Parts: sequence; structure tokens; C-alpha cells
Amino acid sequence: MGNRRDAFATRREQMGYTQESFGAAVGVEFSTVGRWERGDLTPQPYRRHRIAKALDVSLDELGALLTPPRQTSTVAAVPPDPAEADDMNRRDLLRLFSMTGALLGLPADEAALGDVDRLAGAAHTGMVDTIGTAEFAQLNSHLWRVFVLSPTKAQVLPLARAQLDVLTDSLRRPQTPAIRRRLCELTADLYQLVGEIFFDGDRYTDAAHCYALAATAGREAAASDLWACALTRHAFIAVYERRFAEAVPLLELAADLARRGDPALSTRQWIAAVQAESFAGLGDLDACQRALDMAAEVQHLQGPVHNGGWLRFDGSRLAEERGTCYVNLGRYDLAEAALTDALESDLTARRKAGVLTDLAMIGVHRRDPDQVATYVDAALATARQTGSGVIARKLRGLQPNLAPLLTDQQIQRLDAEITELAGNRAA
Repeated sequence: MGNRRDAFATRREQMGYTQESFGAAVGVEFSTVGRWERGDLTPQPYRRHRIAKALDVSLDELGALLTPPRQTSTVAAVPPDPAEADDMNRRDLLRLFSMTGALLGLPADEAALGDVDRLAGAAHTGMVDTIGTAEFAQLNSHLWRVFVLSPTKAQVLPLARAQLDVLTDSLRRPQTPAIRRRLCELTADLYQLVGEIFFDGDRYTDAAHCYALAATAGREAAASDLWACALTRHAFIAVYERRFAEAVPLLELAADLARRGDPALSTRQWIAAVQAESFAGLGDLDACQRALDMAAEVQHLQGPVHNGGWLRFDGSRLAEERGTCYVNLGRYDLAEAALTDALESDLTARRKAGVLTDLAMIGVHRRDPDQVATYVDAALATARQTGSGVIARKLRGLQPNLAPLLTDQQIQRLDAEITELAGNRAA
């Protein structure tokens, strides 16, 4: 952590600004102002004219305000850093990764597990009954609901880690075969949730570990749909990193598993939607279209086609997914109609930002700086509000395409703001 810039903070207060109002005046979030004042971050040069004007100082005077005092021998107490707490949760989860992997690799002791009477009489063995697994399942479902509703996904991580502790402890103890399978299902479910949190935080390696463990647990539970969804999430990392050829075989395996699963669920259709994006990235329009048609079959399924947790595909994403595919294929005429349609539906912040970024790409293709600025500004605002690494990565993917428009001042500003957003996440 850097040295505090108390003079900068004092000047801001003298001018009558709170961190929130100062951020609004200079075009950043209040959290960024706090990081400037703590010395964690330094304002980019292009922002300094607006900052100096708001503080009624010259650029040289602003430079002095931003120069932290020399360290003294007496070190003040430093408040807890949220990043440190996040790292602690991550270290705990890495420990759980190895422990869970080892436990799932151990064969169940059928002889011991069959002696239910002996085990039931010993409460200290830690056996779980059907009521216990039902309670675990309720908590898992609650955590998924919190995750879906939370603008900042990382807030769910400590709760999910605590629940994984409980499930892992239960797996290490003797259980009946039926209970062990159910615990494996719940573990596969929860590791997919934790993987989603890491994925949103742009920690793809950690997310991949989670999805791999979720797939192993799903296999141990003999739960085809659960297993297939874990593999699909793993493949989606390659899709997002534009390593489309690596995603194809994983998705084929997931599709094969889904064919053994529950035909009333939308597992097969969701896998097809991800396959469509892979084929689009590889430039295969025909295969992409076939996969999109397969994904659209979700609209003909009856009843509860998803569970709101590890499977949430209900067809509401079809327009945006079709639009993303057409953007990757360079079919901007088809993409704009699909994306405009998607923008009119009820989207989460992360999904809306993805649609906005794709529409900005169409503006780049048209060499229309105003269209690019409109959509990128809105996506940047959402990225700052949510802290989503998914949105930040999507914007970084757009950034190299801005090069032909960099003679335009507003495109220069957007390019700098995307760079600053990436810097904030790395800090």
C-alpha cells in the first residue's frame, strides 16, 4: 500500500467536496478518489486538468498535493485492506481445493458404510442424514440467489468458503453411499458457484480449478447434468480467452454427458449456446447456426427447465448470444438486430455491459466514434459500479480495435479509461 496523500484529501475537503461529490466532479467512482488519497493509485495524466480545476490549483500545485510525505520511523496503524481479506479467502480455498480433490479420489469403504447401526450410534462420527443434506442444499440455493442478485459477486465468497468447509468436513467422515453421493452433488454445485465468483473476478486459473473439482464431484455423484455443466463452465474460460479450438472437445464431452441426463432440463441447449460461440470464433458460420438452432429448442421445453443455480439457461439470453456470435463472425448486419433486441429485455448488469460492448464493436466497424463512445461509456460505468472482471476483460478485448479511431479525442479518452480500469484491477 502507498503513503497517504493527506494534503490532497485536505484540499478536497477545503473545497467542500465529499469523496462521492468529488468523484462525480472529475468523472470517477468515489472508491477511486479514496485510492488516490490512500496512495494506492495515481491519477492518469489526462485526468489531471479536471482534478486541478475542481481543486482550484495549478498542475504543479496538484503534483505537490499528489506527492506523498516521506516515511517516518513511526508507522501509523493501517486499517485492514479488503484485498488482504480477499487473499485470505483465496488461500483458504486453495487449501480446500487440494483437500477436496484428495477426498473425492478416495474410494468409499462400502463395508464400513454398510454398518449403519454401528455408525448411527456414534454421533461423534459426523454422519450426515437426509435432513442434514436437505439443509445443506437449501443453503447452497440461497448462496446462488445471493450471487445472482449481488452487484459485486466477490461478496459471496466468504459465505461460500464457509459452506465448502462444512461439506469437505462431511466428505472426510464415513457416510452411507447414498449420503456420500448427495454430498458429492452439493460439492459439485458449490464449486461451480465459487468458480463463477472467481470467473467474475478475472481469476481464470482459480475458476478452472473450481470447475475441475466440480466435474470430479459430479462424476463421483453419477450426476450427468451437473457434471456436464461443470465441464461447460470450464470450456467457457477458453471461449472467453478466445482459445476456441480448446473449448470444442470439452463441449463435445459435456454434450455427450447431457444426452444421458434429464431431457426436461436445459443442459443440452445451454451447451449448444456455448458451442455456437466457439464455432463463431473459429469462423464456422454453418456449425454456429446449427448450434444456435439447437439452443433455441429450450423455448419448447415444458416445466422448470433449470434450477436457478448451476443451471440457469432458460432462453432469455438467446438474442444476446446470437448477437455475440454474429459479431465474432463479422456479420454486423445480423448482430445489430439481435443485440438491439437483447438490450430491450431485462438484463443483469454484467449481461447488459456485454451487449453494449458488442454494439460498440459494430460502431468501430462503421467508423462511428459517437456510437462507440455512447456504448463504451455505459459499459465503463457498469464495470466501475460492479467491479466485474468479466466486463473489464470484454472492454480490453475491444480496446485494440479502437486503433483506427484514435485520432478522435473521445476515443482517446475511452482508450485511456479502459487502460485505467485494467490498472485499477491489477492494483
